[in-house]
Amino acid sequence: MTLVFEWLWRRVPTFLMARRNLSRARTRTALAILAIVIGVVAISSLGMFGVAFKDAQLDTIGEIGSDLQLSATGEKDPSYITENDLAALERIAGADSTVPLKQRQMQMVDGGDSVTMYGVVEPDDLYEVHAGSIPGNWRKGALVGQTLADRNDLEPGNKLELERTTTRDGEQVTVTETYRVQAILKDEGQASPARPNNAVVLPAEQLDTDGYTQIIVQTSGATEANATAMEIRETFNGREDVINVFERADVSDQINQAFRQINLFLIGIGAISLVVAGVSITNVMLMSVIERKQEIGVLRAVGYHRMDVLRIMLAEAALLGLTGAVLGTLFSFAVGALINGALLGDPLAFSGEALRYAVLGFGFGVSASIVGGLYPAWKAAKAEPVEALRG
Repeated sequence: MTLVFEWLWRRVPTFLMARRNLSRARTRTALAILAIVIGVVAISSLGMFGVAFKDAQLDTIGEIGSDLQLSATGEKDPSYITENDLAALERIAGADSTVPLKQRQMQMVDGGDSVTMYGVVEPDDLYEVHAGSIPGNWRKGALVGQTLADRNDLEPGNKLELERTTTRDGEQVTVTETYRVQAILKDEGQASPARPNNAVVLPAEQLDTDGYTQIIVQTSGATEANATAMEIRETFNGREDVINVFERADVSDQINQAFRQINLFLIGIGAISLVVAGVSITNVMLMSVIERKQEIGVLRAVGYHRMDVLRIMLAEAALLGLTGAVLGTLFSFAVGALINGALLGDPLAFSGEALRYAVLGFGFGVSASIVGGLYPAWKAAKAEPVEALRG
């Protein structure tokens, strides 16, 4: 411990001298620090923006990594998932984790929006309510997606009229169906691929379709999802693939990979600013060496070694970088708070990944300053005392 304090004490005069030298040219020093601040803010805030944007998009998409989506392939006969199929799937995945869905296309009366109808047994497993409520013993009435409700001015208690074309006695007829809106479903944050935004959800028994269009299998994690998917394939898909198993964890991985690439691109743009800042510091330090040529000669003449001069010049570069990096990091958190507020609704929603970008920007700022000061420091250290005194 004593050696550490002794090492620090020997270098305190070096940093004091470096601070004094920088204070002589305040405008030039301020501009160099500003260049570092801009570079650090560029790297840190762009990284934070990428993280916040990814979190916002994943929140919109929903937690998709641990779910499976099952549907019948074209080789299956019948071309839908039957009650027997559902029973077998429940034995594999567990009855509590399987959500069967029926599906049908309809249209708003008078040529309005095309609407996807979903027949669901337990809507609470898939959706969140925006307005109204889902009755405990839900047997009738409709649940409407928020986007569809907003576009058609629908509220809980309103009537919803839909129509579809069907064939009766060899003729095509238009059938109109009327439902009472029980609740409006949130568009965001859903785990189900049966997105509610432009859909109407009914009790499964009200959709007079054969079998189920798809089954959602909800698992506790990506590993469990993969194991369940393999067992389902082994059970159903022998010589022919009759059940299509879509593992949405693969989509989640692809999304995360895409956002990582976007973040790297954004950070690359920010790094250009720090390269410019490093060049600026090199210029400042070179000008300082030229202006203080005789002073450096005096230091060498009174006994300062080349390494002492080198340390003083590098200390100046380090002080520039440290000051700029600290200020830049503080500004980055301010910018990050604005980004989080706009994208996530919480200014303080800094994740560990976002904080890593702040640390990266700080380290990059200090490193760029020291690297930028290497050549001027070397040039000052190699100057001969006699030549330096002559000017």
